Amino acid sequence: MKKLLAVITSMTTVAALTSCGSTKKEEKKTIGIAMPASELERWNSDGEYLKSEFEAAGYNVELVYSNNDSAKQNNDLIKLISDKVDLLLVAAVDGTKLSDTLDSAKTAEIPIVAYDRLIMKTSAVNYYISFDNYAVGKLQAEFVSDKLDLKNSSSTYNIEFVGGDPIDNNARYFFDGAYETLQPYIESGKLNIPSGKNTLEQVATKDWTTANAESNMKSTLSSYYSSKTLDVALCSNDSTALGVTNAIESDYKGSNAPIITGQDGDAENLRNIVDGKQAMTVYKNLHDEAKVAFEVCKTILSDETPAAGLVDKLDVQTKFDTDSYNNGTKYIQSYLLEPTVITADNLQLLVNTGLYKWDSGNKYLELVNATEVPTS
Repeated sequence: MKKLLAVITSMTTVAALTSCGSTKKEEKKTIGIAMPASELERWNSDGEYLKSEFEAAGYNVELVYSNNDSAKQNNDLIKLISDKVDLLLVAAVDGTKLSDTLDSAKTAEIPIVAYDRLIMKTSAVNYYISFDNYAVGKLQAEFVSDKLDLKNSSSTYNIEFVGGDPIDNNARYFFDGAYETLQPYIESGKLNIPSGKNTLEQVATKDWTTANAESNMKSTLSSYYSSKTLDVALCSNDSTALGVTNAIESDYKGSNAPIITGQDGDAENLRNIVDGKQAMTVYKNLHDEAKVAFEVCKTILSDETPAAGLVDKLDVQTKFDTDSYNNGTKYIQSYLLEPTVITADNLQLLVNTGLYKWDSGNKYLELVNATEVPTS
């Protein structure tokens, strides 16, 4: 009997250990996703898309929105870290205010992927996923150069730059891409800046808002263009471009229609492009950005290293970059998607994404299933 009990006890112990091992092996990994705010359709859409994709792939997801409040986002991240998530995907409210919190995630050996906005002053970030933001500004500048035929023209033109909010690290890349591309023409005198504003800080638009951009441009027009012609307003995104368009319609004394650039593909700006009020916008397919984020994070959660080889597996035009995005501590390995120039001549490209549709008059584009236009 004693021998029988011993055998039964031994078998029970082995079964228990095997069961524990099986549970451990089958335990789902968890990704923590931190988005800036649910109020903007862009972030809400990205967050819900990523959540559904990860859950469909068999992962647990903790998705948080931080009401565009950097203090709340720090607290949200602290909670995710304490929950021992296996990876953090973070779209920063303010990329300059997360370093201490994310350093603690690094200590806990939690990989961190920065989404859309670079996170500054920390070595904790492993990867960065965004569009090639320098290329956005470059494309805007090249459009201006081609439109004015700056390479061949002997004429001189007046230009003003309208930047974004410097608290958003992307704003600097947008501005630098545009300014540095046009700098040779500025230095040669072919392009003049009557206001003299040639740094991001001087042309910044707080919070990227249309109202602030309109107010700033009205001030510029009043101070420098009472008798001058404004040929170009190079605006970093569509919300600022809309403000500039409003200011020009109400306060500009010139008879010409200045070239106005933008970025995002906001519905109202697309209407202005059709109507000739805005010349172009640079479009970034945000669903593609979320797709790339999913693939990068999934690779990390599979205990693999994404690196350059992942690009070949993506169905989205993306480049792997290791020497462009320095967050003040190190260069971050980055996956950068390619943006697209949109004018009145190629609006059908937006319809082809499935995110836009023609209106009933087949003249303007509308967003499909969106309550608010995406922003930078």
